Parts: sequence; structure tokens; C-alpha cells
Amino acid sequence: MRKFNPLLKRSALIVFSVLLIDQVSKIWIKTHMYMGQEFRLTDWFIIHFTENNGMAFGLEFGGETGKMFLSIFRILASFGLGWYLLHLIKKKAHAGLITCFSFIFAGAIGNIIDSVFYGVIFSDSYHGIAQMFPA
Repeated sequence: MRKFNPLLKRSALIVFSVLLIDQVSKIWIKTHMYMGQEFRLTDWFIIHFTENNGMAFGLEFGGETGKMFLSIFRILASFGLGWYLLHLIKKKAHAGLITCFSFIFAGAIGNIIDSVFYGVIFSDSYHGIAQMFPA
């Protein structure tokens, strides 16, 4: 039986763990907090509920065409990141570099999940606490 590459195992574990923590925390925040509410864990660690319908810094492309373009870009970028991550693993790159790219890849996949599903499976957050799978 062939042994799995330990770098591949580590990378997969990071990606899965980050995605799980990311999605569970976002679902909890969306279904338990209202827009603008803050939850202080420490003096410097604050969860502030806000939504970003676009890309970095809230920038958006116009309308449905812009959302479709951004979604296609996210998917292509994620494929590129995934391919490069596998390339790094096959070439036995430094574990720190593979770890960093694993976090970036998990974030990219999380962004795709957010943009594809969150407008569909949750009610509006602007008028109160959102419900998951509203009627």
C-alpha cells in the first residue's frame, strides 16, 4: 500500500480545518448577531458583524454580470492556487511555504462558498438576525 505524502496530508488538514472554522463561525455569526453588532473576546479581539457583497475593501462590479465575472474569477484563481499548491507539495517545497499557500487556498475556497451560497440559504441580515433556509 502506498504511503501518503505527509506534506499533502498536512496541507489537506489545514485546508479542511480552516474551511470548517470559517464556515461554522460565519453561520453562527449570521444566525445569532445583527448587522453592526460586536462580540468582544478580548480588548484586541473583536468580532464585528458586517457583510461584503463584493471583493476586497467592498469594491463591486455592477449588477449580475459583475457578480458572475467575480465568481468566475474566484473559481479560476482557486484552481490556479490549488494547482500551484499541489506543485509545491510534489516538489517538496519548504513546509512553511506550503502551510501559507494552504491557508490562502482555504480562504479562496471559503470566498467561493460565501458568494455562491450565502445569498441563497440565508434571509436578509439588514433587517434583523438572518435565518438559515427561510421559508
